[in-house]
Amino acid sequence: MELEAATGSDRKRGSGVKLAYDVLRDEILDLVLQPGSAIDEVQLAERFNMSRTPIREALVRLAAEGLIQTLPNRSTLVAPIDFLNMHTYFDALVLMYRVTTKLAAQHHRSPDLALIKEKQIQFADAVKAQDALAMIATNAEFHLAIAEAGRNTHFVSFFKRLLDEGRRILRLYYQSYEDRLPHRFVQEHEDMISAIENRNLELAEELARDHAEQIVAQVQKLLVPGERLKIEI
Repeated sequence: MELEAATGSDRKRGSGVKLAYDVLRDEILDLVLQPGSAIDEVQLAERFNMSRTPIREALVRLAAEGLIQTLPNRSTLVAPIDFLNMHTYFDALVLMYRVTTKLAAQHHRSPDLALIKEKQIQFADAVKAQDALAMIATNAEFHLAIAEAGRNTHFVSFFKRLLDEGRRILRLYYQSYEDRLPHRFVQEHEDMISAIENRNLELAEELARDHAEQIVAQVQKLLVPGERLKIEI
């Protein structure tokens, strides 16, 4: 990310914190900064051409999201990925796929469908380009657009956090992908859109569940085997 334009003396109050936070957050989630790697405030201050105060504020925000950790000796690290408890993350993720897609089928409006379809085009373009980072980002935007169509702000907020947490997991997965990125996900998205548009609540939930669970199963093969919870909604 280009930093020069945002580091001048005319920087508005708070923009330095936001810049450092946005850049570091993306670098952590995209594995540019590896889990367990050290964070040095002095080096960051030099990198962003700002004092350590906004850097500290940015790190506090990242710590609140669980993306960095401060150890007893006051050293700061990029938070490791909690593989031992990954099954609890997967349970929550699959449930959110299901409930948000079902609610979208029930409550969506015409502008919601237009946005969902727009995000789907962007996702399909990312798959066609075989761009893993873009695919991860546009997939999250697609499912968040569906969540917003369900009109439950609590679910939207929680789902966004889960999808953000999953960026590191999916990045690890795609780094080890030996074949081309899966084109079938594009069709699965199209099927979900159709179910939402037709207000078929049961089919929307079923498609979302199958879509989420097969992604989880693929990640589990690479990372952590585990059992899925069967949750009725």
